[in-house]
Amino acid sequence: MDLLTGLFTTAFLAGGVLALAALGEVLAERVGVVNLGVEGLMAMGALTAIATVAAVPSPSIGFLAALAVGALFGMVFAFATVILRANQVLCGLALTLMGSGLASTIGRAYSGMPARAVFPGVEVPILSTLPVLGKAFFSQNILVYLIYIILPVGLSILMFRTRHGLNLRAVGENPAAADAAGIPVTLIRFAYVTAGSALAAGAGAYLTLTFVPSWSDGVVAGRGWIAVALVIFAGYRPIPAVLSGLLFGFITALGFVGQARGWPVAPAFLSMLPYLGTVAFIIVPVLAFQRMRRIMAAPAALGLPYYRDVR
Repeated sequence: MDLLTGLFTTAFLAGGVLALAALGEVLAERVGVVNLGVEGLMAMGALTAIATVAAVPSPSIGFLAALAVGALFGMVFAFATVILRANQVLCGLALTLMGSGLASTIGRAYSGMPARAVFPGVEVPILSTLPVLGKAFFSQNILVYLIYIILPVGLSILMFRTRHGLNLRAVGENPAAADAAGIPVTLIRFAYVTAGSALAAGAGAYLTLTFVPSWSDGVVAGRGWIAVALVIFAGYRPIPAVLSGLLFGFITALGFVGQARGWPVAPAFLSMLPYLGTVAFIIVPVLAFQRMRRIMAAPAALGLPYYRDVR
């Protein structure tokens, strides 16, 4: 029982990083913009959170500061890709290199420094007493509830149950038709790319304020790229994206438990599990089930700049 509780506790914590970053990417890709700068945004968010709590020992302020930095970088990226219509892939790669490089350079002063303040656990009455999942999920910090319950449900309702959500999806599917219907294509793309970037940086802050409460160069460790892959696996939908993040968190937790308990498996292989899982869960479902091709189909205008004079 203790083993299962520990396994699920680690899975929820580890999966939260990927889930929040994936939600940010869902927002961007649903309006037709590919943001490959998630890795760099997460690195900047992680460093910003540590630097902020070092000055002001408040995890909430650290998290908000990371969101603000992510939004700032997101506006620069949105200006380049949405306003100037620059190549989205190249801009995303540049954002990853710039964010990771800045975080590495600035972060030297904080290397190995533990977070001065982290989000405390919040026990939910009655539910926290349930066996296994009670302690594993209902005794977590407030960000876990935000990531696994509030954000995915709220975004799903916004996207699939409101008129604004219909407009949002129309921008990603057919921006010319959306523009002809009076929908502000440029504004929606700019706003959601910025919001998605803020969530990606928030995922980095979550990483250093809850899961690994310290800063070190390379702490993101490719999680941004996994988050981008999860969006494809989840069919560009918020709730499946969060569940996919939890699944990969469980895979990560298995690696930790295996190393801690001395399983007769090479530690390097256990560390590789999340990355091997990324490849498997993108390729295998599509090969095994032809129907998955339709479910996992990207928005029709994904990656394409919109020129109003070209219809």
